[in-house]
Amino acid sequence: MIRDSAERLTDKSSSTIAFIGGGNMAASLIGGLVADGYDPRRILVSEPDPEKLSRLAARFGIHSCSDNNEAARQADVVVLAIKPQVLEQVAKELTEVMKRYRPLVISIAAGIRETHLQRWLGGDLALVRTMPNTPAMIQTGATALHAGKGVSEKQKNLAESILRAVGITCWVNDEEKMDAATALSGSGPAYFFLIMEAMEQAGKELGLPAETARLLTLQTALGAARMAIESSDGPAILKERVTSPGGTTEKALQILEQGGVRELFQQALTGARDRSIELSNLLGDSQ
Repeated sequence: MIRDSAERLTDKSSSTIAFIGGGNMAASLIGGLVADGYDPRRILVSEPDPEKLSRLAARFGIHSCSDNNEAARQADVVVLAIKPQVLEQVAKELTEVMKRYRPLVISIAAGIRETHLQRWLGGDLALVRTMPNTPAMIQTGATALHAGKGVSEKQKNLAESILRAVGITCWVNDEEKMDAATALSGSGPAYFFLIMEAMEQAGKELGLPAETARLLTLQTALGAARMAIESSDGPAILKERVTSPGGTTEKALQILEQGGVRELFQQALTGARDRSIELSNLLGDSQ
């Protein structure tokens, strides 16, 4: 599997992918790739936990490795799937291999900017930052991507095809906007869980059995999301279509609007964006 850097390829079907880290997001990406028909023999995972490593190998038929450098040495694409807090140490240990073999690097570590990654990895690498969210674990994720200056169009397509294995992808031209993407989609599932929690609780307080309130809430959320995805109209028009003048929906929406729901979401996402910037500064400027 080891090849000289001059022989490295840029299409997903023939590229060897090494995952540094075997956590939930790595497992989700591997599962999505294998489900898409990707050859598991072209996937390696390096992970210090032997039990986690053996489970991944048994589940997907991939190659396993306990040495990050050995995995990276064999790869056309290196996916950094480790926690941001330990990424600096791991990246610096990969510097020599990265400088020699020059794979495409895909980072799924939240908040770590390109300048910091390039510095830790030795610099001048083809690097794509991504921000997947947790629904990627069931192949319904939303991922924002940003390509560094050294990334070719073919490498962009390769990175996108890998992340599309777990959901939809959107490119962000300005890296600073990755913080906004983190606030919107990265943290976004929790906002919807909060809304579902509140609706379920309200249903129970109105007298519905707990299980009924839960099922009605979850199916309503699923149905609304599917309608929005499958419709060519935006949410404002869809909202109007289910709102009869003088009816129950109109009354509920009036109360939500009077309570400042839009302003609260604006404040919430702004706060999440600002915190993302703060964490990026803390994690990237640790030395």
